[in-house]
Amino acid sequence: MKLSKLVLCFLAAGALLTRSREPAQAATATANLSVSATINNNCTISTAAVGFPAYDPIVAHAAAPDDSTSGSVTITCTKGSAATIGLGLGANVSGSQMRMLNGAANYLNYALYQDAGHVTLWGTSGSGLLSPVAAPSKAPRTFTVYGRIPAGQDLPSGTYTDTVVATVNF
Repeated sequence: MKLSKLVLCFLAAGALLTRSREPAQAATATANLSVSATINNNCTISTAAVGFPAYDPIVAHAAAPDDSTSGSVTITCTKGSAATIGLGLGANVSGSQMRMLNGAANYLNYALYQDAGHVTLWGTSGSGLLSPVAAPSKAPRTFTVYGRIPAGQDLPSGTYTDTVVATVNF
């Protein structure tokens, strides 16, 4: 019996030695890794000031309005984003009348329009919101702000200013 155990041990050791000389076989396994990202609609807004030519209540603007096309609103939105642009009524508004203040107690009435024909007023709701087409790319888009000071205002000389809040809704 001792001999048979000894023979079995030699046979087992030989099998192990024979097997260890064979090349090892590599195994692989695979799995899918999901990757995702979310792009949210986003917009930024900036403005360029509306600057009117000097208002002359005696001659040039006694009967004709003083118009400006120097202002603009620029929005940059995520491609495909639909946005609206609104302009508030300013810091010196009275009712719905926009007014510039000379720092004392004198107000110069004015209005801001979406179009060169001075038909559509800028505002913060309804038709007062400019609704451009959805952003075709992330490139900035600039929209002119058309300003008008009505004719015939009787005010002292000075510098008149106002601050209007521009808003992009997206």
